Amino acid sequence: MPPADASAETDAAAEPDAAPVDPDAAPADPGSAPADPGSAERSGSGAGERDAVEDTLDLKLTEELLALIAEERNTGTDRARVPQELLGDPGAWPPAATAAGEFALLPVRPERDLPVLSRWMNDPAVAAFWELAGPESVTADHLRPQLEGDGRSIPCLGVLDGTPMSYWEIYRADLDPLARHYPARPHDTGVHLLIGGVNNRGRGVGTTLIRAVADLVLDNLPRCGRVVAEPDLRNTPSVSAFLSAGFRFSAEVDLPDKRAALMIRDRTYRAQL
Repeated sequence: MPPADASAETDAAAEPDAAPVDPDAAPADPGSAPADPGSAERSGSGAGERDAVEDTLDLKLTEELLALIAEERNTGTDRARVPQELLGDPGAWPPAATAAGEFALLPVRPERDLPVLSRWMNDPAVAAFWELAGPESVTADHLRPQLEGDGRSIPCLGVLDGTPMSYWEIYRADLDPLARHYPARPHDTGVHLLIGGVNNRGRGVGTTLIRAVADLVLDNLPRCGRVVAEPDLRNTPSVSAFLSAGFRFSAEVDLPDKRAALMIRDRTYRAQL
C-alpha cells in the first residue's frame, strides 16, 4: 500500500489477513491541526537563496509540463493509454470548479511527469509518509505496476488552473489489499494524494481538492457508493483535511506499513457533509 495516505499509491504488496474493523468506531479527535494534508508536510529547506532556487525549479518544470500537457491534449494521446475497465478514464472527467480554481485530473505519463513527481517525492515532508525518496527510478518503479496493470489503480497529476500541483492515485479499494482490513463493499474507490510545493500547503487547498476529487469519483463512477482513504494516524493535518472534506472517521486500521485512519465519504450523505 502506498504512503501515509492510502495505497494504490501505493500499490500493494500482499498483506497479512486481519480481522475486520468496526466501521462505526468512535471518531478520532483531529485536534486543532490545520485542515490541509499538506500542512503537515513541511519542507526541511530554509528561507532565502535555497527557496528562491526551488521556486525557480518549480517554475521551469511547470512551463515544460504545461507545454507537454497542451500538446498531448491536442493529440488525445492520454486517453488512449488509460485502462478503462475498472475506473473509467479520469482524464475525460469534466474539470471541477472549486474555491481554489478549476481543478482536473490528468493521467500520469512518465516521460512527461517523472521529473516533477520524483522531485515532490524527495521533499522531506512528503518522503516521511510516501517513502519514495531517491533517484527517479524509485518513483518510476512505484508507477510501473499501476501503468502496466489492469486499471485498478490510476496515477494522476492534479492540475489547478492549468498548473500541475498535486499527485493522486484513484484505485479500486475493494480490489486492493486494503480490503483485507475493513468491511469493503463492491466498487469502493480509494484515493491517495500529495500536494507538491510548499506554496500549496497550509492554506486549505488540500481540503478543497479532496472534496473535489471525491465528488469527481462519485459523479463519474455511478456504481461507487463510497470513497475511502487511509491516511497515517500520525499525519494529523491529513486526517483533519479528510474530515473537513466530508469524510467520516470509521476506524483505526493496522496495515503492514502503518497504523491508519480509515476515512469514508458516503454517496448517501454527500449533500449533508
